[in-house]
Amino acid sequence: MKPKKLFGRKVGCFRCDRKRGIVRRHGLHLCRQCFREVAWDLGFRKYD
Repeated sequence: MKPKKLFGRKVGCFRCDRKRGIVRRHGLHLCRQCFREVAWDLGFRKYD
């Protein structure tokens, strides 16, 4: 029997466990609200 794969909304945000609006790029797995809170600390900067 194959193990179930974790696709879609089974795995939520690492901080708040929210299932929607997940930012998975660069292996972050944060919801967009948590990403906005910690993006500066992670080294993401806004450029005009």
